[in-house]
Amino acid sequence: MSYGAAAALQAAIFTLLSGAPTLAGASIVDALPPGAGRGSFVLIGSEEALDASDKSGGGAEHRISVSVISDASGFLTAKTLAAAVSDALVDASPAMSVGRIVGIRFVKAVARRLEDGDVRRIDMTFRARVEI
Repeated sequence: MSYGAAAALQAAIFTLLSGAPTLAGASIVDALPPGAGRGSFVLIGSEEALDASDKSGGGAEHRISVSVISDASGFLTAKTLAAAVSDALVDASPAMSVGRIVGIRFVKAVARRLEDGDVRRIDMTFRARVEI
């Protein structure tokens, strides 16, 4: 197993999300922006990597967290953005500078209110299988 493709995987996810027409105009970040909680944005978050090597070679399963955070009233804006994120990632296999994405699958999502109900956050987990 190697963690060597982690940065390349994050870059590929950023490129996928940034290029998705349904996310045009959405801010895609990997750190909370100053004044977080204002507006709507997509946060590429934490990950867990597990060995997925086999007889054919090295590999890893990356469980990646992608969050949608929005101060728009109600959950509609956040859920619409979350659906666009999921549509852009599931079954995608973009080129990477290190390794190759075999596939990306949706695992789960948790939607909740933050800050006295003024901010909505949807945390999604995706599983990306990478060959190295």
